[in-house]
Amino acid sequence: MNTSDERSLQDLGLLFLRLSGALFLLWVHGLPKLLHYSVELTRIEDPFHLGAAPTLVLAIFAEVLCPLLIMAGVLVRLACLPILFLLAVALLVVHPQWSLEEGQFGWLLLIVFTSVLIAGPGRLAMNTRFVGVLRHV
Repeated sequence: MNTSDERSLQDLGLLFLRLSGALFLLWVHGLPKLLHYSVELTRIEDPFHLGAAPTLVLAIFAEVLCPLLIMAGVLVRLACLPILFLLAVALLVVHPQWSLEEGQFGWLLLIVFTSVLIAGPGRLAMNTRFVGVLRHV
């Protein structure tokens, strides 16, 4: 296998990682919060005492808008940051009593989005059409 084929497979792998991780987060957490906003307002934890509505809006931002950006390949590394912050808060502040088994979904998402943050989106992303610093974010 030549270098070009290897690079193409790496880009395909990064595309799969971005799409599957973002779609999973969006489908399992983001869309339910968006579609059942009023119910979620009564259930959401508020660890920083911002109020239920601002906390829920921030969670929806991280779980809906950011995954959409990641799937599209736009500002991918930047879009990973709110997701990683949300996951860290959920696992370490809101649910510190969870065992590894209870928090495994959160830890796996943390691994997926940290990998995307480190590796970047690959060449199969809209970022590649940007110039300057936005191309690498």
